[in-house]
Amino acid sequence: MAEVIQVDVWSDVVCPWCYIGKRRFEAGAAAFTERHPDVRVRLEYHSFQLDPDTPVDFDGSALDYLVGRKGISAARARQMIDHVVKVAAEVGLAYDYDAIRHTNTGKAHQLLHHARAHGRQLEVKERLMRAYFVEGRHVGRDDDLADLAAEAGLDRDDAWRALREDRYADAVRADQEQAARYGIHAVPFFVLDGRYGVSGAQPAEVFTQALARVHGERVAT
Repeated sequence: MAEVIQVDVWSDVVCPWCYIGKRRFEAGAAAFTERHPDVRVRLEYHSFQLDPDTPVDFDGSALDYLVGRKGISAARARQMIDHVVKVAAEVGLAYDYDAIRHTNTGKAHQLLHHARAHGRQLEVKERLMRAYFVEGRHVGRDDDLADLAAEAGLDRDDAWRALREDRYADAVRADQEQAARYGIHAVPFFVLDGRYGVSGAQPAEVFTQALARVHGERVAT
């Protein structure tokens, strides 16, 4: 039986560094498994909302959100956006901040739990983040989320019903409570093997080394 290293990730769909961190982790995990083909890295995403008070239909641009909700100057907000767009491009992501439609991510996190229950969480996570950062699509409304779920391989009607019924609202809250117990205040946050935490969108090599450490400790025991 192949060895499995469990990696639990707390992130938010609208967190730019979470998408960058996702790409860097994927690269780091690929490098690790190339060296250790007998080890499988199993990834699971957990809910974390950066701003749970954001309305579903935020009236304004991404720049307006940073200025109005975060209380920073327009010049500083533009500088932050330009920087993250540049870093995203380095990992192959074409962020389009002019098209971003900021929203509340509570329902998106419910959809991710629904997707996990149907074995499609990784596909849905990628679809949601690409839709938000690259395609300028809405990721906060039930109908839009159901469309994206279908594009990622889920049954649209089933996903829509799960969202309408708030079927996974308790699961989202449980993830957030677990994040609080772990002391997670910023995302992305990676927990390897239930023991080691890696905070932030670290370089791929950091993730490769962290996985190698977990594997090495197992071999030594």
